[in-house]
Amino acid sequence: MEITASLVKELRDKTGAGMMDCKKALVATEGDITLAIDWLREKGIAKAEKKASRIAAEGVAKIVINGNKATLFELNCETDFVANNEKFTTLVDIVGNILDHSGVTNTEAALEVVSNGKTVRELLLEAVSGIGENITLRNVEIIEKTDGQVFGSYSHMGGKIVSLAVLNGADAETAKDVAMHVAAMNPRYLSSNDISAEVIAHERQVLTNEALNENAESAKPKPEAIILKMVDGRLNKNMKEICLLYQPFVKNPDLSVEAYVKSKSGSIASFKRLAVGEGIEKKEENFAQEVMAVQGK
Repeated sequence: MEITASLVKELRDKTGAGMMDCKKALVATEGDITLAIDWLREKGIAKAEKKASRIAAEGVAKIVINGNKATLFELNCETDFVANNEKFTTLVDIVGNILDHSGVTNTEAALEVVSNGKTVRELLLEAVSGIGENITLRNVEIIEKTDGQVFGSYSHMGGKIVSLAVLNGADAETAKDVAMHVAAMNPRYLSSNDISAEVIAHERQVLTNEALNENAESAKPKPEAIILKMVDGRLNKNMKEICLLYQPFVKNPDLSVEAYVKSKSGSIASFKRLAVGEGIEKKEENFAQEVMAVQGK
């Protein structure tokens, strides 16, 4: 029987399994949808798809540097126990190698990269069956530099946080120092020039309301002109605190990060930081409540 694309799509819609797995199932069962579903279940693939709905907020972030190209990505699982499992860490290395040689620049494209006859999506699905937890890929990004620039990377706690710095001039050691600072201090912007007018306006409004409320409750209220100057001072201070260039350097707080890099005859071109699970809404679990629910109390 001919295995048509529409038949493969029908099986995929019913099971959520990958296209290649659906085709294999249909070939093995001579196009019988019902038997193909059983085939997928027996192989553990349908079971793996069910796990894909579970929240994966643990895992490992990684940076792979190859010449003038750095590939960043995050591979998530459900528990920290699995994140430290040898099977999972090996999978991280395999995915990193595939992405490094693929040239893709985003997560959706990365999932469709084919290696050894399987897409990355299918590779992860197979891993779900073997490891027993949902596994997801996200935050795939490529950062490139010129020959005159230098990369510095840093990994904290086995990949819970990774950071990359791109410097003009200076050297790899200085770039690594900056990457370490980025991991520790989590700056949001490189300089104040990168902060949008909307963000500044919002922050100014919040600080203004805060200052007016404080002034209203004060025994000796200040004139409005003084309040506005206070807001300007607080705004400038806050903006500097979230910009990499102006932050006190973690290894020498007497210097700003910008001054430290200048002392090494360099400047900072860009930076990137990934923290595992950042932005994922984690499920809050209460073991006592679960036990009570099971006992019907």
